[in-house]
Amino acid sequence: MASPPLFITTPPVEDVLRGDGPQVHKFFQERCRITKESLGGRSGELIKLRNWQFSLDSMLYARRPDGRRRHRRALLGLPRKNGKSAKGSGFGLHGLLWSGDGAEVYSCAADKDQAKIVFGVAKRMVEMDPALSKIIKPYRDVLEVPETGSIYRALSSEAFTKEGLNPSTVIFDELHAQPNDELYDVMSNSFGARYDPLMIMITTAGVKTDSSGGESICYRLYQYGVDVAKGITDDPAFFFAWWAAAEGLDPSLPSTWAAANPGYDDLIDPEDLEANYKQAVAKGTLNDFKTKRLNMWVSSSKAWLPDGWWDKCATLDSDSQLEIPSRGVVLGFDGSRSSDSTALVAVTIEHDPKVIVLGLWERPDDKSLEWQVPRAEVKDAIRKAFRDYNVAEFAYDEYLWQDAILELQEERPHDEEKFVAFPQSPTRFLSATQRFYELVQNRKIRHTGDPRLARHLSHAHIRTDERGARLVKDARNSSRKIDLAVATVMAVDRAAYWLSQDPPDTLNGIPIEDIHFVW
Repeated sequence: MASPPLFITTPPVEDVLRGDGPQVHKFFQERCRITKESLGGRSGELIKLRNWQFSLDSMLYARRPDGRRRHRRALLGLPRKNGKSAKGSGFGLHGLLWSGDGAEVYSCAADKDQAKIVFGVAKRMVEMDPALSKIIKPYRDVLEVPETGSIYRALSSEAFTKEGLNPSTVIFDELHAQPNDELYDVMSNSFGARYDPLMIMITTAGVKTDSSGGESICYRLYQYGVDVAKGITDDPAFFFAWWAAAEGLDPSLPSTWAAANPGYDDLIDPEDLEANYKQAVAKGTLNDFKTKRLNMWVSSSKAWLPDGWWDKCATLDSDSQLEIPSRGVVLGFDGSRSSDSTALVAVTIEHDPKVIVLGLWERPDDKSLEWQVPRAEVKDAIRKAFRDYNVAEFAYDEYLWQDAILELQEERPHDEEKFVAFPQSPTRFLSATQRFYELVQNRKIRHTGDPRLARHLSHAHIRTDERGARLVKDARNSSRKIDLAVATVMAVDRAAYWLSQDPPDTLNGIPIEDIHFVW
């Protein structure tokens, strides 16, 4: 039996019974064909709908007592391999044939290639079915019904015209990948002149933010759908069905895979999911597995740290920050002038180090071009850190800040040797990032849950090339800073060095003072 959706807005049974579900089911099973060999069947065979798909379509196409469609917008969330493209194509073809004369159907996606996937499957379905090929004339970029003047096109956020659009049906494929709201807004605002228009958004989960750094349109609609499903928001025109693994489930377990995928052990081979999971673990792409195969939202698809790991290390309260061990701390500093942020942290020198954020200076949200890092304020924060803590070392990236570092050294001649440059070379940063990763993985690092540090860590991922591996941010989105993460990795690495310089407290688990050698 297929898993039920994690969230769903259930319309009244009466609306379902008077809806177009039976018509849609008949169209799928008599006219829509499988276009690629899969577990669902052989290429050319008619699609065989599963019970969960019958239920989904029946609710989606429900009608109100006045005969109008109940839903104008629908967000359907499904992991990969559950038949999303075939469903989207079938929905599009149904809209082309059953939306009246002059219908306009659009398959929308983030880029041209993605937009053509659903459209391409629909075109192939037309070519493979004798009845459809008599009614619908396929061209390179459009399907046309000459008798009614209805058309079906593919649109992408990369290239589309805002003029002249009058959609009756819109199929949004992988809405999570939209770089911004523009294409969604254009299609939504073009519905006004249509009777019973329908926008169906079929997607997997993804990163919560878009290219602007704010919450993506898909994640906002997902949150809206959850509120509607829970009865917090009243919107009968919005249909929402979302299959996913619930938060807290172990992503390594087959029971979790089955809970997220209604097509598990039917459309989806369990062995394929197992191999995909193992590959994700080996490559450090667990977040990618969570979004694509478990339909779970993450902070970054290329995150260096798997989603949730850092949060589990937040075991300190604010008072615990004052408990500094006798060995003291290492300060980590990553500085800039304007576009990037400047960060200062303290990391305690102990086996389970504490991370304390001392300062973060970022350009304001208005992205003012005149903004500069307040260098005097930053230097004062460094001076204060030396006064407040027993500082064993000040590890810094010297780029753009060498003059300020020299000034601080001259002020503290007795601490001159504590200022240690930490060049961010691939060779050096590889070992530092590996050390930090292992500490977080084993929950051997502690922090207070500072949201600024969590945000910077979520933006960081590893880039490996001919020079080695290093911590980088997404070059396509300069607003996603990682400077606080870099400063923390530097400080943690140097704190581990200072810890290794101290004599051990135990030998094979026995306190040193209790050991007596006998010859």
